[in-house]
Amino acid sequence: MVNFEVVPDLKIGSIVEVTGTAVRVELSGEVTELTRSYQGRVYSIGQIGSIVKVHFGRRIVFGFVTLLRMRSEELIEKGLPIPPEADQRVMEIELFAEGVWKVANNALKFIRGVSTYPLPRQGVYLLTRDESVNLYKSAEGEFHNDKIDPLVPFATYVGAESVSCRANIDKMFGMHCAVLGSTGSGKSGAVAALLHSVLEHKPNSQDICRPRIIVIDPHGEYGQAFGDRAIVYRAYDPIGHDQTQGEPIKLPYWLMSADEFRFLVIGKTEFEATSQNNVLYKALTHARLVAADLVEPAPISYGGEAPNDGSAHDDPRPKQGVDLQDIIEFDRDKPCPFSLDELINHIVYLQGARISKTNVLERVPEGDFTKNFKSILDKLAILRRDMRINFLMTNYDVNSPTLSQILSQFVSEIQLGEENKKDIRILDISGLPNEVAGPLTGMLARLLFQYKLYQTLDERKRDPILLVCEEAHRYVPDRGEAEYATAQVAVRRIAREGRKYGLGLMLVSQRPADVDSTVISQCGTWLVLRLTNQADQQHVARFLPDGLSGMTKVLSNLAQQEAIFVGEGASLPARVRIRNLSNEKLPRSQSAKFAEGWSGQGLSLIDLEVVAKRMSGFE
Repeated sequence: MVNFEVVPDLKIGSIVEVTGTAVRVELSGEVTELTRSYQGRVYSIGQIGSIVKVHFGRRIVFGFVTLLRMRSEELIEKGLPIPPEADQRVMEIELFAEGVWKVANNALKFIRGVSTYPLPRQGVYLLTRDESVNLYKSAEGEFHNDKIDPLVPFATYVGAESVSCRANIDKMFGMHCAVLGSTGSGKSGAVAALLHSVLEHKPNSQDICRPRIIVIDPHGEYGQAFGDRAIVYRAYDPIGHDQTQGEPIKLPYWLMSADEFRFLVIGKTEFEATSQNNVLYKALTHARLVAADLVEPAPISYGGEAPNDGSAHDDPRPKQGVDLQDIIEFDRDKPCPFSLDELINHIVYLQGARISKTNVLERVPEGDFTKNFKSILDKLAILRRDMRINFLMTNYDVNSPTLSQILSQFVSEIQLGEENKKDIRILDISGLPNEVAGPLTGMLARLLFQYKLYQTLDERKRDPILLVCEEAHRYVPDRGEAEYATAQVAVRRIAREGRKYGLGLMLVSQRPADVDSTVISQCGTWLVLRLTNQADQQHVARFLPDGLSGMTKVLSNLAQQEAIFVGEGASLPARVRIRNLSNEKLPRSQSAKFAEGWSGQGLSLIDLEVVAKRMSGFE
């Protein structure tokens, strides 16, 4: 049985400096190779991210290697002379935990953090394979004491390949997480592996998980990865015969808040934006008041009698039997259905009207109408004709879906037989223009937050939800682009407050430096694959928990499917290898094979004509 004994053959150096949890070690002179053999096994020495130990009797302090250098390099940086003996090799270690070996039951008691710091001249030792296994298992054992098991195996530890790395999904999803990695590092595969592991997990040792997971998929790559366990909602299919079958999404415009609707219709700030905003806000409030049966509909022609109660003719007036206070307290941002025709009638026949000398409503002069109203009406007409967003702009009528039917697409149990339950909901928004994709993402995020906000405490406990935001740098960028403003506001709120209501967030990005800093800093768990861009590495180092930023030094050299796993959801900081998935469980994110494509015949003229017809819409 492993007992973490002091083994002279495993000593690799001595401590020369201790600065908090940072320790500098001078390697022994007998260390001449990168490996050390012990009991028939070969162990690597000084590999970045590998774990070493320091003994205090039965107490052991653990740290991971963050840097290897020659002492002469340090002297050169400081501008000091290099003496002949300055050829020592120095290793830097970050201490992260300690353990106590219990002789009575031959077990290691794992303790996160360090209370006993080593002293200079103490020895530093390699961990044997059995000790590594014992360490990982002890860390996860201290990490979980409940009857319901939140630990989900999704990877193996590098250095102890037979030991599963398990994520605590209660902490990982409840306190938000980020999956980051450059293109080609296996990022999408890592997300799929983690979600598949959740689907296969049995928290009570009998029943598999039935999670509520919603994936915002900007490239249409996740539909094929989950088979019968997922349902794909497609906003727009430009080809019309995509490989993955999908359901048309139901996300009508009336779910939008006033600001979201304004961003969709008016877009970026323009010279006349302030007056246009007021026009749209007035019309939107009126249309929702009409739908709530609080005011009379707008006229459908000019020539009606103007009101004479002293208020502006386009102000809302309570219909008979309605109290004025009901209108004053009305919330125009609640997801209440309203008619686009009613909104347009208010702009044209009330805001676009003036009171004539005979006290009737007449059209304002053409120049004023064009200046104040025409661009809004033209944009609304364009949006209503755009087939790409037909799911969004179809006018409300008695056959339109209700709010509960819309919510049921994402949060209720869709069951097709006991063994065919749709647990993962994928919103495929590939093909949508940015000015629509941004508000749409914001609308969904805000809708989910509102849904959780209006639940009781018991309902929240029974119904936790995870929102996966793939390509997060596109929808919550770290810059002020108007088309993303509503998505930024909604996702920021989930990042700051979502965990209180049972709404978790997973950010997935290949450019963490471009993700909104407010959002990414709220993540408590990090799964970071290879990052080759130095700005991205530095950005990740800023947000990692104290003492763990040194692990970012290995990010550029990680193999495909390898990652650094740190944070609340990890039992201990570790370098892991993501589990392998069969091809049918992987997202459709493979890169084009140029050699293979160029070795055969390209598209013929007939093939090109078919593609051109799809592009033009005349197929």
